[in-house]
Amino acid sequence: MAGFRNGRGRDNRPPQQQPQQAPYGYNAAPPPHPQQQWPQQGPQGGGGAHGEPEYFGDPYGGQQQQQQHYAANTPGHTQMFSVNEDPYGDAATYNAGAAPAAPAGPRLPWKALLSGIVLRPAPTFLQMRDHAVWGPALVVTFLYGLLAIFGFDKARDEAINATLSTAIPYVLMTGVGFVLGGLILGAVTHTLARQLGGDGTWQPTVGLSMLIMSITDAPRLVFAVFLGGENGLVQVLGWVTWLAAGALFTMMVSRSHDLPWPKALGASAIQLIGLLSLIKLGTL
Repeated sequence: MAGFRNGRGRDNRPPQQQPQQAPYGYNAAPPPHPQQQWPQQGPQGGGGAHGEPEYFGDPYGGQQQQQQHYAANTPGHTQMFSVNEDPYGDAATYNAGAAPAAPAGPRLPWKALLSGIVLRPAPTFLQMRDHAVWGPALVVTFLYGLLAIFGFDKARDEAINATLSTAIPYVLMTGVGFVLGGLILGAVTHTLARQLGGDGTWQPTVGLSMLIMSITDAPRLVFAVFLGGENGLVQVLGWVTWLAAGALFTMMVSRSHDLPWPKALGASAIQLIGLLSLIKLGTL
């Protein structure tokens, strides 16, 4: 009993004087003296409550400085991160399966645009997928409509035999009609493309479709003005240019709406049927 009264056989050190184990991840050296205590700070200090190590921090947070990062590059050490931090970096980097948006190039001038539709259709449609082409589309389609009336035998005879005051409004109305028809057919193509999962905008789709309609029919129209719409060569050119229009429509919708070619062809089907029945076969 005397031994216990004198303190022999037990540790008389108060709780705060006992050596404390360093947190996992730190090779903290043991206290140099068994009686050494952890530094204690008051309520205004950076440490915690009485007797707590300073690195535990304020348990209530909010008033302390932002937590710091601790990292070790040696084996056996861990890395600690502050609250609300993503240790794996920016989550936007890991958007698996997300298709990148097609690069939008600068707007092409009208000459490069018209020649690009014929000579470089794929890069031209991709570059112009985000640009409206109303100016070239309306002008080219209107001029095409003015000449298209002379590609039909009956309409050409009526326009030639009519007086000048009657023929001019007749020709102008035909040009306006082709513009309105191109707008309607292009809008239908755009709507079908969006229904099939496309993501393009309506202005480039409608404008480019009007340009395709007018440019592809130009070879047939040139021969039809002199040979008539019922000529055999004109009919063959009509079928060839109609197939070329189908290929360009499919390519344009595919580039503008990020669709595979079967869906792009399906979106252009109504416009192709309309062009075939109204213009190519001479039933306008």
